[in-house]
Order: sequence, then C-alpha cells, then structure tokens
Amino acid sequence: MAGNREFVYRRLHSLLGVIPIGIFVMQHLVVNHYATVGVESFNKAANFMGNLPFRYVLETVIIYLPILFHAIYGLYIAFTAKNNASQYGFFRNWMFLLQRVSGVITLIFITWHVWETRIAAAFGNEVNFQMMQDILSSPFMFAFYVVGIISAIFHFANGLWSFLVSWGITVSPRSQVISTYVTIVIFLALSYVGVTTLLAFV
Repeated sequence: MAGNREFVYRRLHSLLGVIPIGIFVMQHLVVNHYATVGVESFNKAANFMGNLPFRYVLETVIIYLPILFHAIYGLYIAFTAKNNASQYGFFRNWMFLLQRVSGVITLIFITWHVWETRIAAAFGNEVNFQMMQDILSSPFMFAFYVVGIISAIFHFANGLWSFLVSWGITVSPRSQVISTYVTIVIFLALSYVGVTTLLAFV
C-alpha cells in the first residue's frame, strides 16, 4: 500500500513539474522578456498579468498549490534518493545530482522572488520595471537572480527528460538520447531569454 502511494506521489510530482509549473515558468520568462523591448512594454505585460480575472484563484490553484506539493515532495526525494551508477551511467548520475541541487536552489530563489514581488504588491507596491530595476541594481541580487533563474530553467529542462522516461514516452535508449539533446536546447534557449531579460533591467 505504501509502495503504491509513493508511486502515485512520484508520478504526480513529475507531472506537476511539467504541467502546470513548467508551462508557467516558460510563460513567466516570455512575459518578463518584454523588458528587452522597453519599460512601457514590460509594464503593459506586467499590468495585464496582474489584472487577469480571478487572478488569486488562478495563482493559488495553478501555481502556488502545485509548487508547494512539488517542493515538499521534491525535498523528500532530494534527501532520500541515492545515485545509481550501474543503471544510469556517469552523465545521467550527474544530471540526477544536479536535479536535486538545482531544486533546492530554485526553491530558495522562488521563495525570495515571491517575497520581493507578490508580497510587496499585496502591501501596495506596484510590480513594474522600476521595481525590478531597483532589485537588480545590487550586484549581489543580480548574481542571485542569474543563479536562481538558470537553476529553475535547468530543473525544468532536466525534469522534462525524467518526465518523458517515467511516463513511458521515451522508452528506448535512442529516444532518451534524442530527448537529452532536445532538453539541452530548451535549457539553452530559455536561459538566453532569462539572462537577457535580467540584463535589460540593468
């Protein structure tokens, strides 16, 4: 019974990492990328997202609750799982380890980012270009955001590879190699979007 429950939890954890969390990460990066066009473009995009109908319900159901479960169960996996060199080999073992490390870094980053933006907005501060420019004016915070965003993107891209395997989509070794290259491209493309967005604020 406990084994079946853990199987379901792991499948749910994997699924939530892609849908809806992964989709939200990509959407969030794309919206923020409007900063590269200019101050007005970013503010319009941020204002549009901030005024969506039923925003608080959508954020709670689609973002916060899935992230909360994914984070709590992810920490359990991170601190209980062991590498399996005989099964995955050198490269996949490193990806396994980095997935756990990036997950912890991402959790710290998301918690701080939500505190600096969403909680600040709840107290009347507007989430706009100026807010992000002020945050990123500190070299330490800029570096923190670079590490946090790259960790989040890596965690999503590498987690997507694991999702495809665990859900039986990429079963053969060849399909797993192809998905490795696809997820590397996703990681590089989204990292470019994320880093160029940060540079636009400074």
